[in-house]
Amino acid sequence: MHTGVPCNMDRLYETAAERGPVCVGLDTAAAYIPPAELRRAPSEAEGVFNFNRAIVEATADLAACFKVQIAYYEALGLRGLECYAKTLRFIRERGSLVIADIKRGDIADTAVQYAKAHFEGELEADFVTLSPYMGMDSLEPWFAHAERHGKGAFVLMRTSNRGMGDFQYLKLQEPAPIPRRLYQAVGDRLAEKAQTHRGKYGYGAFGAVVGCTGPEEAAAIRERYDSLFFLIPGYGAQGGGAADAALLLKEGLGGVVNASRSILTAWTGDRSGQKDPGNSAAAEAARKAVLNMRDALRRIPPSGTQ
Repeated sequence: MHTGVPCNMDRLYETAAERGPVCVGLDTAAAYIPPAELRRAPSEAEGVFNFNRAIVEATADLAACFKVQIAYYEALGLRGLECYAKTLRFIRERGSLVIADIKRGDIADTAVQYAKAHFEGELEADFVTLSPYMGMDSLEPWFAHAERHGKGAFVLMRTSNRGMGDFQYLKLQEPAPIPRRLYQAVGDRLAEKAQTHRGKYGYGAFGAVVGCTGPEEAAAIRERYDSLFFLIPGYGAQGGGAADAALLLKEGLGGVVNASRSILTAWTGDRSGQKDPGNSAAAEAARKAVLNMRDALRRIPPSGTQ
């Protein structure tokens, strides 16, 4: 059912259709920044922001969205959080969409306050990432806030880290012809919720985080969760490739594929003769990396199951 409420997932779908499915991750560590730029900056946090700004300016016309991982900014203290807020604001002022990678997962009034913090005010983002493992009541305040403000979220379902099997792959003891795994129970509940608020392209306001590091079941996941838009981590530095990620898309759509380190550090392998390049050279290398990633994803033929 489409309620008619403006939905950021519709905007993300349209942007991905126009520019390609690349999500640029700004998980920006000081080690990723050209040393000369860090030396010139008045603080490490300011150096991170200057670098982020250069990356965004160079890739905004190619990226479906940006994902900003808050941990890298929290580690820098109050100045780091100021840098985080400035980065979010800069991206959104340019008309691009931003995912705040915060992985919150608390209940009741605490979740209400988290939603207020990250869907409005100085830390406002278009989407957030959430952990569902305290139950659906940890998501409900976010659903309510998102519906009022047209926001969206990506809920951890099947992640890309090595330890995902510790819990996500446990089989549930329940009366069912085919036993479900825990990640499937999460996906099924999200798919049920998507039926109550679907955008004009058929996707719910809340999507799922589905890593591309397990291609053997990716096509089945995509088919089972047709109403969920995917945030797809694991590309590049974590070992996932274009063919793996494409299995989680529907003819190149239905999700965005995140890469962070491989884009932010592209300048280290493309110095063009410069011993210590600046942000402009780093941004140019990042742009090439995004173009190469986008083209690689577009070259993969649609799966027969999609």
